Amino acid sequence: MRVYVKILLIIAAMVVMTGVATALHTDNQYKLFDVKYYQLTKDAKSQVDCLAENIYHEAGYEPEEGKVAVAMVTLNRLNDPRYPKDICSVVKQRTHSICQFSWFCMPVHLNKENKVYEQAMDVALRVYVNYEKMSDVTLGALYYHADYVNPRWKLVKTTTIGRHIFYKEGGHNDDKTKPAVERRNQLEALFLSADGGDNT
Repeated sequence: MRVYVKILLIIAAMVVMTGVATALHTDNQYKLFDVKYYQLTKDAKSQVDCLAENIYHEAGYEPEEGKVAVAMVTLNRLNDPRYPKDICSVVKQRTHSICQFSWFCMPVHLNKENKVYEQAMDVALRVYVNYEKMSDVTLGALYYHADYVNPRWKLVKTTTIGRHIFYKEGGHNDDKTKPAVERRNQLEALFLSADGGDNT
C-alpha cells in the first residue's frame, strides 16, 4: 500500500513540475515584457498598427501560433538588406506591382471592433516588443503561402503552422539575434517617459 502511495506521489510531483516547466516556457517565449499600447511612442504605435493589420488579414483565423508566425516573418524581413527597415514599409512593399502580402493589393475591410483584430493586436504588441528574445516558430522563414496553393518555390521549407507553409532560402543567415542597427534604435526609443506622452 505504501509503495502504491509513493508511486502516486511521484506521478503527482512529475505532473506539477511539467506544468511549471510549460508555464515557464510560455512566459519565456511570449510574455517577456508586458507593455501596453498607450505606453508606446507615436512611431512605435504606427509600426504595431501595421503589424497587427498584417496579422489580421494574413492569419486572423489561424491559431495563436499562426498569428505569431506571420508576425515573425514580417519582422524577420527587417533583418534582411533586401527589405525595407520599418514594418509598415515591409507590409506595403510591392515588387513589380505585386504586393508582398496579397491583401494589401485587394479591397479589404479592417474591423478594429471585433475579437479577431483584438487578438491580432495582442500578438503584434507582444512580438514587436519581445522579438529579439522570442523563439522563432518559423525557424528563420522569410516567406510563406497557404497550404491550398502550390507556387513551386525553390526554397527550403522550415515548418507548417496552421494553414501556412513557411520557407527560407538555402544558406540564408537567419540569425535574428543580430538585428539591424535601426531595429535596435527603435527598441531603445520604444517606451514613453514615465511622466506621460502621446496617448492617441
